[in-house]
Amino acid sequence: MSVSTVLKGHEKDLGGGMMVRRYLPSGAKQAVGPFIFFDHFGPMDVAPGANHDVRPHPHIGLATVTYLFEGAMDHRDSLGTFQRIEPGAINLMTAGKGIVHSERTPQDLVQQPHRTHGLQLWLALPKAFEECEPCFEHTPSSAIPSFDVDGAKVRVLIGTAFGKTSPVKTYGQTLYLDVALQDGQQLGLAGLPEEAAIYPISGEVDIDGVPLALHTMALLDTGTAQRVTARSGAQFVIIGGAALDGHRSLLWNFVSSSKERVLQAAEDWEAGRFPQVPGETERIPFPRRTPA
Repeated sequence: MSVSTVLKGHEKDLGGGMMVRRYLPSGAKQAVGPFIFFDHFGPMDVAPGANHDVRPHPHIGLATVTYLFEGAMDHRDSLGTFQRIEPGAINLMTAGKGIVHSERTPQDLVQQPHRTHGLQLWLALPKAFEECEPCFEHTPSSAIPSFDVDGAKVRVLIGTAFGKTSPVKTYGQTLYLDVALQDGQQLGLAGLPEEAAIYPISGEVDIDGVPLALHTMALLDTGTAQRVTARSGAQFVIIGGAALDGHRSLLWNFVSSSKERVLQAAEDWEAGRFPQVPGETERIPFPRRTPA
């Protein structure tokens, strides 16, 4: 069987009318390879003056991966980084022992109607890197390998596939692909990593003849090759990698192999011991009712 489990996800309101569909972590599967968090937001028409800004908040033990299909964001972090994030680029922020960041609508878009659409993913860092020094890496769209495979449009966002390797830094085996198929086109998938999943962004696909509906995530049986067929024009992503080196504790924006570490991070944030983002005066308070 090509598909072992299908995750339907759930909607979550991030505030200001910003709705996301969240698939990881789930009760059925905490992570797919190192991917421990998967949010899909949009496509959304944003009215002039709408406030979808994400105020400064902290992370430990993970790397965030931001990828846009439409729109733009201004990223700022406690390292002093300022980066405009635009469609097609990969933005990897490694939290390690601790980082704080904000994501805001660029000033040139605040009073303009625009659309926003993208994916926000987290990679749980291997135990050996959980407390590494934080860093931020921007890889422009032009540096991402983009090519055709039997007519399919493939972008290797992270990792190696079809003989092409992304320049984005990895902390362990990681795969992240963006694929577009025209109606009736097929793409064969072989040599996938130990754990992998497929998620349609638009349209619907069949996996070895089994339909996968829009906005559902299928965990793949990577022991066999699969063939993905577009039932209509479709775009999908594939994520995966080597299985995590142990269970992770999650508390709000904190990830660690140690439960005590995430509790300490929450205490540190409340006590103001995290570094600040230059130029920012706001912060998101720790949600007291967030379960471990």
